[in-house]
Amino acid sequence: MTDASPASSRPCGRAAALVLALAGCILAAAPAARASLSGAGVQSLFGSVEVRSETVRMFPKWQGALSRHFDESRLADAPCESTLFNRCHLQDWTRFLRSMRGRDRTSQIEAVNRFMNQRRYIVDPRNYGVPDYWATPRQFLSRDGDCEDYAIAKYMSLRDLGVPPEQMRIVVLQDMNLRVAHAILVVWHQGRALVLDNQIGAVIDATVIRHYRPIYSINERHWWLHRL
Repeated sequence: MTDASPASSRPCGRAAALVLALAGCILAAAPAARASLSGAGVQSLFGSVEVRSETVRMFPKWQGALSRHFDESRLADAPCESTLFNRCHLQDWTRFLRSMRGRDRTSQIEAVNRFMNQRRYIVDPRNYGVPDYWATPRQFLSRDGDCEDYAIAKYMSLRDLGVPPEQMRIVVLQDMNLRVAHAILVVWHQGRALVLDNQIGAVIDATVIRHYRPIYSINERHWWLHRL
């Protein structure tokens, strides 16, 4: 089996790295972070009890991806060149986002999920030479990526289309059927938690999924520890 394949056929499968990263975050956050129950009006994911932290500073890979993404935004109108950082892919993404402006929110969510799920799945050690790397959308569109890269690219696409960050979370979880770690994007829309998953072609309601056990979720402002 190779390390590169269509999105729909591969989960992340890096359980050890993700769980160790989570453990480090929890230990770092415990003395200082202010925790509270999940914010009012937000349903608990996959039947879990959520504990919210008011800071994401203990997640350097996520913060690094955010910082690089906003730094790269100025390159959107640069000439299209066939290089490792392929601006042709970037311009395709920009045109796609422009085409979705003014569409209803459900159509935007579904279209973003389809657009990003066309990319190939490739593991971080082969792609970047490190066990775990959180890529920006531009890196993902140039080099493809793994599950959290799909989720980040969808998050940033919908953010650009006007979805507030507080209505989205990247969720790191355990796939109990495949016994591997995985990452998805969840978007709250019209009272429903919608799952955007590189393993699933359609956008589906989180309540119909029984085999995902959430570990933590995160956006730009908060992170949540999930307990079952």
